[in-house]
Amino acid sequence: MSRAIVAAGHPDTAAAAAAVLAAGGNAFDGAVAALVAACVAEPVLASLGGGGFLHARPAGEAPQLFDFFTQTPGCRATAAGLDFYPVHADFGDATQEFHIGRGAMATPGAVAGLFAIQRHLCRLPLADLLAPARALAERGVAVNPVQHGIARIVEPILRADPATFALHASPSEPTRLATVGERIPWPDFAAALDALAAAGPGLLHGGPWSERLAADCATGGGHLTVADLADYRVAQREPLVLDYRDARLYLNPPPSVGGALLALTLELLGETSLGGMDFGNPDHRLALAAAMAATAEARAVLAPGRLPDATARAAQRTGFPARLAALGLPRHVFRRGTTQISIADGDGNLASLTLSNGEGAAYVLPGTGIVMNNMLGEADLAGGGGFHQWPENTRVGSMMCPTLVAHGDGGWTVTGSSGSNRIRSAILQVLVNRIDLHLPLAEAVAAPRLHLEGEALSLEPPVAETTRAALAAHWPRLQVWRGRSVFFGGAHSVGIDAGGGLHGAGDARRGGVVQMVD
Repeated sequence: MSRAIVAAGHPDTAAAAAAVLAAGGNAFDGAVAALVAACVAEPVLASLGGGGFLHARPAGEAPQLFDFFTQTPGCRATAAGLDFYPVHADFGDATQEFHIGRGAMATPGAVAGLFAIQRHLCRLPLADLLAPARALAERGVAVNPVQHGIARIVEPILRADPATFALHASPSEPTRLATVGERIPWPDFAAALDALAAAGPGLLHGGPWSERLAADCATGGGHLTVADLADYRVAQREPLVLDYRDARLYLNPPPSVGGALLALTLELLGETSLGGMDFGNPDHRLALAAAMAATAEARAVLAPGRLPDATARAAQRTGFPARLAALGLPRHVFRRGTTQISIADGDGNLASLTLSNGEGAAYVLPGTGIVMNNMLGEADLAGGGGFHQWPENTRVGSMMCPTLVAHGDGGWTVTGSSGSNRIRSAILQVLVNRIDLHLPLAEAVAAPRLHLEGEALSLEPPVAETTRAALAAHWPRLQVWRGRSVFFGGAHSVGIDAGGGLHGAGDARRGGVVQMVD
């Protein structure tokens, strides 16, 4: 029987986890190694200048959530002097505006997070866990088509800062992006990992790295101070637990919102029998879209008795809207730029880790190769009040929801997703495919998805004409995509069956891979 299984968004990310698992590490050792390796292999999506979440289930114990997501600064700098500006990225069919600069940087949590996970859950020394990423940084990762495509989309952000662009530039022609197959060594990042292994997280959280970052913010239009970095703490939280059909789900709790909204959608679906359907059935897709719409309405009005009539009627029997409001979910939410890592080992340890750097702030911490996040560049963080109105010294809310599922037969599923606003809908459909439709994990991840954004309903093919007509009657702004797309998330997932067998599925939409460890 295999020792462990890893699903991730890049072969080198998965290989880093597999290397430490083969050396005697557990699922959590693998998660830390993969986290740091992703910073090199998936550099637009992942960075030690960002933050994330680990949902951990040590064998035989209750799941626990490590929140190492970003924090808003303790004090807002004067808006007039901020380094904060818009950049437009081209997605082909549309462009999207992002905001970057030192004024977009929130307090990062990834460095503190990897040390906290290692201290509480891992078997191996931190230097061993950093070694695979260090080797990748020294020799460079060969750019693959998925990562090249992502870099092309955000190229205006990368070009906004010479130090940032140098991490993505062709070694032979530094004025252009590296092409598929080219390797880009990151010697500064390799040296930074050596420094972290020797000195610990204090380098960034109160030490010389924080002093340099704070000085650059003070003179260059940022908010962050040494105190913001020194005072940052990883939070260990109790998961949000939901029983759905014959399964028990462990979700990301507040102050993040993704888990609570996913729970509400599933409670609404719980009033509908989906068994015996398939994802091509019009009633199945109508039920999914209707539950997504009701959840979106509930999200907009988080107070008992104030839900729109249609949502109130649909959810009245569950009582969940009142519980949702009682959680006090933040309106300030960050939604973008993520990668997912899922791991299970033969001892029964489970790890679901989601990591984000936004799109990057176009600032590299000098001498480290660490690209800082642009989490304060999300307009929604101000709750509709415009930029620079975020609450001070507050954990940033997130749609990310690393998820663990205990099935009624004794098996487990480990999942989560990248994909901005599509995170919740991607995870929802993997769960419904597993629990309601009883699909094998690979089929559950690969099955066509839908996503509702406002009044626009997007569907992956194939879509029967009868299904299209039924959905269009409710959502005239219906778009059937030409094929599977990165738009619909990246739900890299693994599982343990009732007999202890390991299985997994990398989501091909985002370059997902699975690696077994024997």
